[in-house]
Amino acid sequence: MKYMFAPVLLALSFAAAAVAAPSGTLLVLNKSDDTVSFIDLASNQVKATLPTGDAPHEVAVSGDGKTAVVANYGDSANPGKTLTVIDVPGQQVLRTIDLGAYSRPHGIVWLQGDEVAVTVEASKALLIVGVTEGKVKQAVATDQVGSHMVAVSPKHRRAFTANIGSGSTTVIDLATNKRITDVVTGKGAEGIAVSPDGSEVWVTNRDANTVSIVDPQTLKITATLQPGEIPIRVKFTPDGTRALVSNAKSGDVAVFDTATKKKLASIPMQKDGEKLTNGEARPLVSQFGTGPVPVGILIPDALSLAFVANTNADTITVIDLNSLQIVNRLKAGREPDGLGYTSLSIK
Repeated sequence: MKYMFAPVLLALSFAAAAVAAPSGTLLVLNKSDDTVSFIDLASNQVKATLPTGDAPHEVAVSGDGKTAVVANYGDSANPGKTLTVIDVPGQQVLRTIDLGAYSRPHGIVWLQGDEVAVTVEASKALLIVGVTEGKVKQAVATDQVGSHMVAVSPKHRRAFTANIGSGSTTVIDLATNKRITDVVTGKGAEGIAVSPDGSEVWVTNRDANTVSIVDPQTLKITATLQPGEIPIRVKFTPDGTRALVSNAKSGDVAVFDTATKKKLASIPMQKDGEKLTNGEARPLVSQFGTGPVPVGILIPDALSLAFVANTNADTITVIDLNSLQIVNRLKAGREPDGLGYTSLSIK
Protein backbone atom coordinates (compact mmCIF):
# COMPACT_ATOMS: atom_id res chain seq x y z
CA MET A 1 0.00 0.00 0.00
CA LYS A 2 1.54 3.28 -1.07
CA TYR A 3 0.68 6.82 -0.10
CA MET A 4 1.17 10.28 -1.48
CA PHE A 5 3.54 9.67 -4.35
CA ALA A 6 6.00 12.53 -4.57
CA PRO A 7 7.46 14.04 -7.73
CA VAL A 8 10.82 13.17 -9.17
CA LEU A 9 13.66 14.31 -6.97
CA LEU A 10 15.66 17.42 -7.55
CA ALA A 11 18.90 15.79 -8.71
CA LEU A 12 21.49 18.32 -9.76
CA SER A 13 24.42 17.62 -12.05
CA PHE A 14 27.84 18.20 -10.54
CA ALA A 15 31.13 18.25 -12.40
CA ALA A 16 32.69 16.13 -9.67
CA ALA A 17 30.00 13.46 -9.94
CA ALA A 18 32.18 10.70 -11.35
CA VAL A 19 31.18 8.18 -8.70
CA ALA A 20 29.10 5.17 -9.64
CA ALA A 21 25.37 5.42 -9.00
CA PRO A 22 24.60 4.14 -5.50
CA SER A 23 22.04 1.44 -4.82
CA GLY A 24 19.52 0.89 -2.07
CA THR A 25 16.92 3.15 -0.52
CA LEU A 26 17.26 6.30 1.56
CA LEU A 27 14.57 6.97 4.16
CA VAL A 28 13.98 10.68 4.86
CA LEU A 29 11.88 12.01 7.72
CA ASN A 30 10.02 15.18 6.76
CA LYS A 31 9.29 16.99 10.02
CA SER A 32 6.80 19.55 8.71
CA ASP A 33 4.91 17.02 6.58
CA ASP A 34 4.68 14.26 9.25
CA THR A 35 5.90 11.77 6.67
CA VAL A 36 8.76 9.49 5.66
CA SER A 37 9.91 9.38 2.03
CA PHE A 38 11.50 6.40 0.30
CA ILE A 39 14.20 7.53 -2.15
CA ASP A 40 15.56 5.05 -4.69
CA LEU A 41 19.24 5.99 -4.89
CA ALA A 42 19.77 4.37 -8.28
CA SER A 43 17.14 6.51 -10.00
CA ASN A 44 16.99 9.58 -7.70
CA GLN A 45 13.23 9.16 -7.39
CA VAL A 46 10.84 9.24 -4.47
CA LYS A 47 9.11 5.88 -4.74
CA ALA A 48 6.60 6.37 -1.93
CA THR A 49 5.77 8.61 1.01
CA LEU A 50 4.09 7.27 4.15
CA PRO A 51 2.42 9.03 7.07
CA THR A 52 4.10 8.98 10.49
CA GLY A 53 3.14 10.59 13.77
CA ASP A 54 3.59 14.30 14.45
CA ALA A 55 7.02 15.78 13.67
CA PRO A 56 9.12 12.67 13.07
CA HIS A 57 12.75 13.36 13.99
CA GLU A 58 14.84 10.15 13.95
CA VAL A 59 14.60 6.64 12.48
CA ALA A 60 16.26 3.27 13.15
CA VAL A 61 16.44 0.51 10.52
CA SER A 62 16.78 -3.19 11.35
CA GLY A 63 19.92 -5.11 10.36
CA ASP A 64 18.13 -6.88 7.51
CA GLY A 65 16.81 -3.55 6.23
CA LYS A 66 13.20 -4.70 6.30
CA THR A 67 11.82 -2.75 9.25
CA ALA A 68 12.12 0.91 10.23
CA VAL A 69 11.01 2.54 13.47
CA VAL A 70 10.31 6.28 13.53
CA ALA A 71 10.37 8.45 16.66
CA ASN A 72 7.47 10.92 16.58
CA TYR A 73 8.74 13.89 18.59
CA GLY A 74 5.72 16.18 18.32
CA ASP A 75 5.97 19.78 19.53
CA SER A 76 5.67 21.70 22.79
CA ALA A 77 1.90 22.06 22.42
CA ASN A 78 1.37 18.41 21.47
CA PRO A 79 4.31 16.29 22.73
CA GLY A 80 4.79 13.09 20.77
CA LYS A 81 4.23 9.77 22.55
CA THR A 82 4.47 7.21 19.76
CA LEU A 83 6.76 5.25 17.46
CA THR A 84 5.74 4.32 13.91
CA VAL A 85 6.79 0.85 12.71
CA ILE A 86 7.23 0.52 8.94
CA ASP A 87 7.49 -2.48 6.61
CA VAL A 88 10.17 -1.14 4.26
CA PRO A 89 9.87 -3.53 1.26
CA GLY A 90 6.07 -3.49 1.60
CA GLN A 91 6.07 0.32 1.85
CA GLN A 92 3.40 0.34 4.55
CA VAL A 93 2.88 1.27 8.16
CA LEU A 94 2.67 -1.89 10.27
CA ARG A 95 1.72 -0.45 13.63
CA THR A 96 1.98 2.49 15.99
CA ILE A 97 3.58 1.90 19.38
CA ASP A 98 2.07 3.92 22.21
CA LEU A 99 4.73 4.88 24.77
CA GLY A 100 2.14 5.64 27.43
CA ALA A 101 3.37 8.14 30.00
CA TYR A 102 6.70 8.68 28.21
CA SER A 103 6.87 11.64 25.83
CA ARG A 104 9.01 13.44 23.24
CA PRO A 105 10.77 10.35 21.77
CA HIS A 106 13.78 11.43 19.74
CA GLY A 107 17.08 9.58 19.38
CA ILE A 108 16.68 5.93 18.39
CA VAL A 109 19.01 3.03 17.61
CA TRP A 110 18.34 -0.62 16.80
CA LEU A 111 19.64 -3.11 19.36
CA GLN A 112 19.94 -6.89 19.03
CA GLY A 113 16.83 -8.81 18.02
CA ASP A 114 13.72 -6.70 17.66
CA GLU A 115 14.48 -4.10 20.31
CA VAL A 116 15.19 -0.40 19.88
CA ALA A 117 16.60 2.06 22.39
CA VAL A 118 14.90 5.45 22.26
CA THR A 119 15.34 8.62 24.28
CA VAL A 120 12.23 10.32 25.67
CA GLU A 121 13.34 13.88 26.16
CA ALA A 122 10.46 15.17 28.28
CA SER A 123 10.60 12.09 30.51
CA LYS A 124 14.38 12.22 31.08
CA ALA A 125 14.84 8.55 30.22
CA LEU A 126 16.04 5.94 27.76
CA LEU A 127 13.47 3.30 26.81
CA ILE A 128 14.05 -0.23 25.57
CA VAL A 129 11.10 -1.03 23.31
CA GLY A 130 10.08 -4.35 21.78
CA VAL A 131 9.20 -3.63 18.17
CA THR A 132 7.15 -6.77 17.47
CA GLU A 133 5.49 -6.77 20.88
CA GLY A 134 4.89 -3.05 20.62
CA LYS A 135 5.60 -2.34 24.28
CA VAL A 136 8.07 -0.55 26.51
CA LYS A 137 10.16 -3.30 28.10
CA GLN A 138 12.46 -1.17 30.24
CA ALA A 139 12.86 2.47 31.19
CA VAL A 140 16.20 3.78 32.45
CA ALA A 141 16.08 7.23 34.04
CA THR A 142 18.78 9.67 32.97
CA ASP A 143 17.49 12.44 35.25
CA GLN A 144 19.12 14.84 32.81
CA VAL A 145 17.42 17.70 30.97
CA GLY A 146 16.86 17.13 27.26
CA SER A 147 18.07 13.55 26.72
CA HIS A 148 18.08 13.93 22.95
CA MET A 149 20.29 11.59 20.91
CA VAL A 150 21.62 8.13 21.76
CA ALA A 151 24.56 6.04 20.55
CA VAL A 152 25.55 2.48 21.46
CA SER A 153 28.90 0.76 21.95
CA PRO A 154 28.46 -3.00 21.39
CA LYS A 155 32.04 -3.49 22.60
CA HIS A 156 31.24 -2.06 26.03
CA ARG A 157 27.53 -2.97 26.02
CA ARG A 158 26.78 0.61 26.88
CA ALA A 159 24.43 3.30 25.61
CA PHE A 160 25.31 7.00 25.71
CA THR A 161 22.71 9.76 25.64
CA ALA A 162 23.44 13.41 24.83
CA ASN A 163 21.54 15.69 27.20
CA ILE A 164 21.06 19.20 25.78
CA GLY A 165 19.85 21.06 28.85
CA SER A 166 22.31 19.43 31.25
CA GLY A 167 25.29 19.65 28.90
CA SER A 168 26.16 16.05 29.65
CA THR A 169 26.33 12.46 28.46
CA THR A 170 24.59 9.74 30.45
CA VAL A 171 26.27 6.32 30.41
CA ILE A 172 23.95 3.29 30.64
CA ASP A 173 24.90 -0.38 31.08
CA LEU A 174 22.82 -2.33 28.55
CA ALA A 175 23.51 -5.65 30.26
CA THR A 176 21.75 -4.53 33.43
CA ASN A 177 19.82 -1.54 32.06
CA LYS A 178 21.26 0.60 34.82
CA ARG A 179 22.56 4.15 34.68
CA ILE A 180 26.30 4.26 35.43
CA THR A 181 27.10 7.96 35.56
CA ASP A 182 26.93 11.31 33.78
CA VAL A 183 29.87 12.96 32.02
CA VAL A 184 29.78 16.74 31.71
CA THR A 185 30.86 17.57 28.15
CA GLY A 186 29.70 21.10 27.31
CA LYS A 187 26.69 23.37 26.98
CA GLY A 188 24.00 22.06 24.67
CA ALA A 189 25.29 18.48 24.31
CA GLU A 190 23.13 17.16 21.48
CA GLY A 191 24.81 14.96 18.85
CA ILE A 192 26.66 11.79 19.80
CA ALA A 193 28.42 8.90 18.06
CA VAL A 194 30.63 5.96 19.05
CA SER A 195 33.63 5.20 16.83
CA PRO A 196 33.40 1.89 14.92
CA ASP A 197 36.11 0.29 17.06
CA GLY A 198 34.46 1.50 20.26
CA SER A 199 37.50 3.48 21.39
CA GLU A 200 35.90 6.96 21.46
CA VAL A 201 32.60 8.73 22.00
CA TRP A 202 32.23 12.09 20.23
CA VAL A 203 29.69 14.60 21.60
CA THR A 204 28.67 17.81 19.82
CA ASN A 205 28.02 20.67 22.24
CA ARG A 206 25.93 23.06 20.20
CA ASP A 207 25.91 26.00 22.64
CA ALA A 208 29.64 25.75 23.31
CA ASN A 209 30.53 25.27 19.61
CA THR A 210 32.74 22.31 20.53
CA VAL A 211 33.07 18.56 20.16
CA SER A 212 34.10 16.63 23.27
CA ILE A 213 35.86 13.29 22.84
CA VAL A 214 35.21 10.84 25.68
CA ASP A 215 37.08 7.63 26.49
CA PRO A 216 34.23 5.09 26.95
CA GLN A 217 36.31 3.03 29.37
CA THR A 218 37.61 5.74 31.73
CA LEU A 219 34.77 8.18 30.94
CA LYS A 220 37.29 11.03 30.80
CA ILE A 221 37.36 13.76 28.15
CA THR A 222 40.52 13.28 26.09
CA ALA A 223 40.18 16.14 23.58
CA THR A 224 38.02 19.13 22.65
CA LEU A 225 37.60 20.21 19.01
CA GLN A 226 36.32 23.36 17.30
CA PRO A 227 34.06 22.29 14.39
CA GLY A 228 31.99 25.39 13.54
CA GLU A 229 28.88 27.23 14.72
CA ILE A 230 26.22 25.15 16.47
CA PRO A 231 27.58 21.63 15.87
CA ILE A 232 24.50 19.46 16.04
CA ARG A 233 25.29 15.92 14.75
CA VAL A 234 28.36 13.73 14.32
CA LYS A 235 28.91 10.51 12.35
CA PHE A 236 31.94 8.31 11.68
CA THR A 237 32.95 6.79 8.37
CA PRO A 238 32.71 2.97 8.44
CA ASP A 239 36.49 2.58 8.70
CA GLY A 240 36.61 5.06 11.58
CA THR A 241 39.28 7.26 10.01
CA ARG A 242 37.07 10.33 9.67
CA ALA A 243 34.24 12.02 11.55
CA LEU A 244 31.73 14.39 10.00
CA VAL A 245 30.04 17.14 12.05
CA SER A 246 27.06 19.14 10.80
CA ASN A 247 27.14 22.79 11.88
CA ALA A 248 23.60 24.12 11.87
CA LYS A 249 24.36 27.85 12.06
CA SER A 250 27.53 28.10 9.97
CA GLY A 251 25.83 25.93 7.35
CA ASP A 252 28.67 23.50 6.69
CA VAL A 253 29.92 20.01 7.45
CA ALA A 254 33.31 19.74 9.15
CA VAL A 255 35.45 16.69 8.38
CA PHE A 256 37.97 15.53 11.00
CA ASP A 257 40.86 13.07 10.85
CA THR A 258 40.10 10.87 13.87
CA ALA A 259 43.74 9.94 14.44
CA THR A 260 45.23 13.45 14.44
CA LYS A 261 42.00 15.23 15.49
CA LYS A 262 42.71 17.81 12.76
CA LYS A 263 39.97 19.39 10.68
CA LEU A 264 40.48 18.30 7.07
CA ALA A 265 37.71 20.33 5.45
CA SER A 266 34.61 22.44 5.93
CA ILE A 267 32.08 21.70 3.21
CA PRO A 268 29.49 24.49 2.67
CA MET A 269 25.97 23.19 2.15
CA GLN A 270 24.81 26.30 0.26
CA LYS A 271 26.29 27.70 -2.92
CA ASP A 272 26.83 31.45 -3.24
CA GLY A 273 23.60 33.14 -4.27
CA GLU A 274 21.54 29.96 -3.94
CA LYS A 275 17.90 30.37 -2.90
CA LEU A 276 16.98 28.00 -0.12
CA THR A 277 13.21 28.05 0.40
CA ASN A 278 10.06 29.60 -0.98
CA GLY A 279 9.97 32.16 1.82
CA GLU A 280 7.66 30.29 4.19
CA ALA A 281 8.27 30.56 7.93
CA ARG A 282 10.58 27.90 9.33
CA PRO A 283 10.78 26.97 13.05
CA LEU A 284 14.55 26.60 13.03
CA VAL A 285 15.34 29.89 11.30
CA SER A 286 15.27 32.08 14.40
CA GLN A 287 17.29 29.57 16.39
CA PHE A 288 19.91 28.55 13.84
CA GLY A 289 19.92 31.42 11.37
CA THR A 290 18.67 31.67 7.79
CA GLY A 291 21.17 29.31 6.16
CA PRO A 292 20.58 25.73 4.99
CA VAL A 293 20.71 24.40 8.59
CA PRO A 294 22.39 21.01 8.07
CA VAL A 295 21.25 18.63 10.79
CA GLY A 296 20.89 14.88 10.20
CA ILE A 297 23.89 12.94 8.85
CA LEU A 298 23.87 9.37 7.55
CA ILE A 299 26.90 7.36 6.38
CA PRO A 300 25.79 3.88 5.24
CA ASP A 301 28.38 1.13 5.67
CA ALA A 302 27.77 -0.08 2.11
CA LEU A 303 28.37 3.26 0.38
CA SER A 304 31.27 5.72 0.16
CA LEU A 305 28.81 8.56 0.59
CA ALA A 306 27.49 10.80 3.32
CA PHE A 307 23.93 12.16 3.25
CA VAL A 308 23.20 15.44 5.03
CA ALA A 309 19.67 16.71 5.65
CA ASN A 310 19.49 20.49 5.24
CA THR A 311 16.38 21.29 7.22
CA ASN A 312 15.89 24.88 6.10
CA ALA A 313 16.73 24.17 2.45
CA ASP A 314 14.48 21.11 2.06
CA THR A 315 17.38 19.21 0.47
CA ILE A 316 19.60 16.24 1.21
CA THR A 317 23.20 16.87 0.18
CA VAL A 318 25.25 13.89 -0.98
CA ILE A 319 29.00 14.01 -0.25
CA ASP A 320 31.54 11.70 -1.87
CA LEU A 321 33.75 10.59 1.03
CA ASN A 322 36.74 9.99 -1.21
CA SER A 323 36.89 13.45 -2.78
CA LEU A 324 34.96 15.31 -0.05
CA GLN A 325 32.95 16.94 -2.82
CA ILE A 326 29.19 17.40 -3.11
CA VAL A 327 28.04 15.07 -5.87
CA ASN A 328 24.26 15.37 -5.70
CA ARG A 329 21.34 17.07 -4.02
CA LEU A 330 18.08 15.26 -3.42
CA LYS A 331 14.65 16.50 -2.41
CA ALA A 332 11.90 14.72 -0.48
CA GLY A 333 9.57 16.79 1.75
CA ARG A 334 9.57 19.82 4.03
CA GLU A 335 12.19 20.09 6.76
CA PRO A 336 14.08 16.81 6.27
CA ASP A 337 16.00 15.70 9.36
CA GLY A 338 16.40 12.06 10.39
CA LEU A 339 17.80 9.68 7.77
CA GLY A 340 17.89 5.90 7.39
CA TYR A 341 19.22 3.47 4.80
CA THR A 342 18.47 -0.03 3.56
CA SER A 343 20.31 -1.92 0.84
CA LEU A 344 16.93 -3.14 -0.41
CA SER A 345 15.67 -1.55 -3.61
CA ILE A 346 12.08 -0.35 -3.53
CA LYS A 347 9.90 -1.09 -6.56
